[in-house]
Amino acid sequence: MKDLYLEERRQEILQRVEQEGRVSVVELSEQLGVSEVTIRVDLQALADRKLIIRTHGGAVPASGGRYDLALTMRQERQIQEKSRIGEAAAAQVADGDAIFLDSSSTALTIVQSLKNHRHLTIITNSLAIAQEMCDVAGVSVVMPGGTLQPETFSLIGTDGLEMLRKFNIQKGFLGAHGLNLPEGLTDISPDEAAIKRELVGMCRQNIAVLDATKWGRVGFASFARPDEIHNIITDTDAPADLVEQVQAAGIEVVLV
Repeated sequence: MKDLYLEERRQEILQRVEQEGRVSVVELSEQLGVSEVTIRVDLQALADRKLIIRTHGGAVPASGGRYDLALTMRQERQIQEKSRIGEAAAAQVADGDAIFLDSSSTALTIVQSLKNHRHLTIITNSLAIAQEMCDVAGVSVVMPGGTLQPETFSLIGTDGLEMLRKFNIQKGFLGAHGLNLPEGLTDISPDEAAIKRELVGMCRQNIAVLDATKWGRVGFASFARPDEIHNIITDTDAPADLVEQVQAAGIEVVLV
């Protein structure tokens, strides 16, 4: 494996912990080409940030499924890739648009590139996005009511979505736990999936914003069929075979 910078190596370790469920210091040392002492320091740093749990000789994921939900933890993953995806997604938004942004960490990177837009309406169930944009001139934020979910810092529940049916929503930007065929876009939270499923039907154009780690994964609940997805913005590490399958299904894929 090529030499990795410190943060790149720790992201690689984190991804391996998630995918494999358990890693050992010895194996990571051999695979990443660094000393066991360095790996132990990396694991402890990730454990201090509550991203993993240290075990004798290795590490396991932190707190199972809830780990996948926590926004603060998701923000620590694929930072550079999500930033590029967020910038590319924001470039597709025009002044005067009404858009939906879900509570994904990738959607949060989109709003950071939208602060110079004017006459923009953002519909979101994410408290983090609402907080980020609450004092930005020229941007209105609409939040449907719901019940606070602390892990995702979002409002869940579909009862408050009826008010949105009177709006013309040009684009919906959707993060996901995974993308696969034929399941489409999936989430591990049925509550989050229920909200997204409703908004998919309200948006004229549905754009998936996914880093390469999400390809081929299947979460508990589907919220968008392949034929409901118009575009996917992802990074250049997305698996080529799956990208080709998705393109063959008529979905445009933008690699950044």
